[in-house]
Amino acid sequence: MYTIKLLEFEGPLDLLLFFIRRDELDIYNIPISRITKEFLEYIHYMETLDLEVAGEFLVMAADLMQIKVKMLLPPEPGEEEEQDPRANLVKRLVEYKRFKEAAVGMGVQEEAQRKICYRSYFDADPRVTTEAEEDESLRDVSLFDLISSFKFAIERMPKKFVHEIVRLNVTLEEQIDFVLDFFSRRSEATFFELVKDMTERIRVVVTFIALLELIRSQRIVVRQAEPYGEVSIMRNVA
Repeated sequence: MYTIKLLEFEGPLDLLLFFIRRDELDIYNIPISRITKEFLEYIHYMETLDLEVAGEFLVMAADLMQIKVKMLLPPEPGEEEEQDPRANLVKRLVEYKRFKEAAVGMGVQEEAQRKICYRSYFDADPRVTTEAEEDESLRDVSLFDLISSFKFAIERMPKKFVHEIVRLNVTLEEQIDFVLDFFSRRSEATFFELVKDMTERIRVVVTFIALLELIRSQRIVVRQAEPYGEVSIMRNVA
């Protein structure tokens, strides 16, 4: 089973934690300039995809910019050394990380309980065990992982130095049909492989939105072999 967060974001702290884990950063020594740039880029991609950006993301962006400015400004002459501007953010992140890990631990225990088959007077159906066994290499995929795939594809599109005004009639329905047709011929592919022959950015954007819609309707599933690794897409044959 794959958990996809589409309309309900886990929040800006989860996005910051995503960066820290992905890049193996020290949570107590966050490179504010770098992480602020990435945070703003992700907000930009959310807006490009016409995804509703919750107000808390914008508040966090403002907080990061404020921390960045404080770290760049030299202390006033004779002024006592102040607390690290990142201290409050680090405290919030550490607390959030602790609760998130506790929630994951409870989720693991819940999943383990589901696989326990208590003794009964009836013969157990051997198919139950087989269907319950899931590949442990498959992981839940967050919206941030999907946006990473989108970002990867967009950054590798051919660069055009001449601005062309072209009216493109690209509809969501057409791109949904395109994705389904693609996976009727391919069992598995990455998002980049799906859009690599597209030359118009708008077509890539609409295709990504079509993919999100297909994931929401469970006609397409995604998997990730390792944390922050490549996201694979496939048609749901169940």
